[in-house]
Amino acid sequence: MKPMTQTNNKTGIAMPSRTIVLEWAPIVFGFLLLFVPTMVTFSDVWVHEDQAHGPIILALSSWLIARRGKDILALPPVSGVPVLGGLCFVAGMLCYIVGRSQEVLAGEMLGFIFTLASVILIKFGVRALRIVWFAFFFMLFMVPLPGTLVAMLTMPMKMAVSYVTEHLLFWVGYPIARSGVILQIGQYQLLVADACAGLQTLLALESLGLFYLNVVQHTSAFRNIVLAILIIPISFTANVLRVMTLTLITYYFGDAAGQGFLHGFAGMVLFVSALVLILSLDTFLQWLVRRHELKRGAGLKAVV
Repeated sequence: MKPMTQTNNKTGIAMPSRTIVLEWAPIVFGFLLLFVPTMVTFSDVWVHEDQAHGPIILALSSWLIARRGKDILALPPVSGVPVLGGLCFVAGMLCYIVGRSQEVLAGEMLGFIFTLASVILIKFGVRALRIVWFAFFFMLFMVPLPGTLVAMLTMPMKMAVSYVTEHLLFWVGYPIARSGVILQIGQYQLLVADACAGLQTLLALESLGLFYLNVVQHTSAFRNIVLAILIIPISFTANVLRVMTLTLITYYFGDAAGQGFLHGFAGMVLFVSALVLILSLDTFLQWLVRRHELKRGAGLKAVV
């Protein structure tokens, strides 16, 4: 077996062996050569509100892989899976070539995901990919969806968010009315945009909930399933809270405040409120599970 590190006699610090550096340097260089331009392209996309979750997902995915790095390195040495890894690499390159040449952003991002997975398969094997499978699944939330699908699903979602916002604010006494996805409050009119209640926002919040489930790793199947199912209504509720926040900002401070800095602040409200709702629901489910276990334990004692 080849040593992974060697000790520097002057400093006593473990350094990567020359063999390991020579083995990985071409891979790292080729990967950076291909996908740094892709990340530069996506940096222009991620500044838009409906894709602002992209860099967050990339950072969290990288953290998930780094977090399990020790587990991967602790696996027994294998020769990798050249066939499966090669197929994954070919799929990644095809996606990348089509995406880069035809300016299809989804293809470029899929190429990045498949190519990274192929490196793990070839170098460490299937077991390593199983360890970090969620990180690659999580990356799929960075892939932009087709515009036709987004347009088809976004309108009913905007209608629902506008309807709930109107009725809640009217119920607490605000002078608000609605026409389609246009809210009229006082002398101001607000159009509920795609970014405020669209499919991409829902997917971003869904990814946040799934990330939370993966990190906490509950042993209770009931708790995991219920929380996963309720992430969708939680996301919808967070969207409603965001639109209500923007509506009230505009009502009290004017249109300039609603469309300026505070509009971006409302995006933070969206994610913070979603996270608070998820944590609150998880705490409630934990209480239910413990209560059920205590009752079952008391019942068993009574039988004995």
